[in-house]
Amino acid sequence: MSIEDRYNYLQKRIERLNNISLSLSREDDINVIFELILEEAKYLTNADGRTLYMKNDDGMTMDFEILHNDSMNLMKGGTSSEKINFPNISLFDKNGKPNMKNVNTYVAHTGETLNITDAYKENEFDFSGTIEIDKKTGYHSKSFLNVPLKNHENNTIGVMQLINSINKDSGKIQSFSVEMEELVESLASQGAVALTNKKLVLELNNLFESFIKLIAGAIDEKSPYTGGHCERVPEIAMSLANAMANFNEGKYKDFSLSKDEAYELYIASWLHDCGKVVTPVHIVDKAKKLETITDRIEVINTRFEVMKRDCEVIFLKKKLDLIEKNNSEKELKKIKLEFDESMNTLDIQNNFLKKINFGSEFIDEVDKRRVKEIGRQELVLNGKKMSLLDESDIRNLQISKGTLLPEERDIINKHIDITIDMLEKLPYPKKLKNVPEFAGGHHEKINGKGYPKGLIGDEMSVQAKIMAIADIFEALTAKDRPYKKGKTLSEAMNILNEMKNNDEIDRDIFHVFVKQHVYKEYAEKFLDKEQVDEVNEDILLSND
Repeated sequence: MSIEDRYNYLQKRIERLNNISLSLSREDDINVIFELILEEAKYLTNADGRTLYMKNDDGMTMDFEILHNDSMNLMKGGTSSEKINFPNISLFDKNGKPNMKNVNTYVAHTGETLNITDAYKENEFDFSGTIEIDKKTGYHSKSFLNVPLKNHENNTIGVMQLINSINKDSGKIQSFSVEMEELVESLASQGAVALTNKKLVLELNNLFESFIKLIAGAIDEKSPYTGGHCERVPEIAMSLANAMANFNEGKYKDFSLSKDEAYELYIASWLHDCGKVVTPVHIVDKAKKLETITDRIEVINTRFEVMKRDCEVIFLKKKLDLIEKNNSEKELKKIKLEFDESMNTLDIQNNFLKKINFGSEFIDEVDKRRVKEIGRQELVLNGKKMSLLDESDIRNLQISKGTLLPEERDIINKHIDITIDMLEKLPYPKKLKNVPEFAGGHHEKINGKGYPKGLIGDEMSVQAKIMAIADIFEALTAKDRPYKKGKTLSEAMNILNEMKNNDEIDRDIFHVFVKQHVYKEYAEKFLDKEQVDEVNEDILLSND
């Protein structure tokens, strides 16, 4: 080879090593990295067989990650659908000592490259298994190059094994040259660093996701009434986003999410209620209007019992007085009737207060006045005259819908501001920079009547609009809320449809939610059978 040819060859080698280095650093899929390493090794050595082994975390065995053999037309592991069925290679013998007879385990233990000219003439290492396989397959495993993959700490994390370098001119098996050995060692070093980096990134991502799910789980566990909400909302949000990406009609026909954008939405979905971690439990758990640490309806029930006792005492005194005066039976019946009516009235009033205390039904102005009238009744308790209901009782029982007072609702709603504030303080990588906006926008409404910013229409991101529908649908169908039963599928969809008609949610995204049956898929996974009823999609889609 002339000096010029040698120069051109070396220049191409440098360019190729630079290119493979870039490819390895940019690739996220570890299986693709495995294949890049082996394909480049093939280019460098023209090796017929190529296998990559990686150490298990326990440090006791090595796994077959990828296996290629051109002559035998084998391509297993990696991105292929063919699984490698060979057992793990043990790094130690039965006595627990390092296995130094196998070439791969030797390289794994020592970190040294092994270049075997002819396996059939080798005495130091055990190739009996290889030779036995050759007899069965007709293959001839001759030259071997086993190179360690070392990470940035110089620890061996795997071994690359190349078999039978083929001479490009003669087509015969040749030994792996010293130059090949050096090039493959350089490649293995690059590959090992890339694999280690990707593994570290994956481990950090796993830690990050686990921490996020820990926070979400803590919020769900904080209240038995919201258990699972933070886990179920991402299910709906991601299903809806995928459905939109596969829908080729309407406003969002060109909508798509890259891998990073989908991950960003996924993280935001898990964190959408993280501000609730500071919301007082007694407000989150307020299952009834009179509930604080305990349900004060029990105190009111006791007061009714006192009033009934007083009525009974008055009745008995009157009765005794009439008997002593020998009054007629007619007079006795009259006071008995009055007594029964009083007792019945008290029972009716008590049952009315018990019913509206649940907050599951809307109460109008007539009912509110009735609460006030009942509350003004007086009784004597421990020698003191007092009203049946105090001002706080009356105010809570007069809540029109639900169980929360306006100031309590404000505290609940404040969780969005806290969510945004918490999330904006985190140092996100660029690909997650929109998490605070997506997570903090799920209570905004298209008509501008949402909170916390009162955004209108497309001032909301598409992802926030997706989150809004996911959050509402989960809340409507959830069977663990303190103030209501989980709604049936048709009830929930009709409510969402009404919200669509009132421009509270995005009508085009709701159209996809219905048309692509996202709601059905969710129902099959998470709703009770009695909740899953027939949904009239024609009505839901009629106003689009």
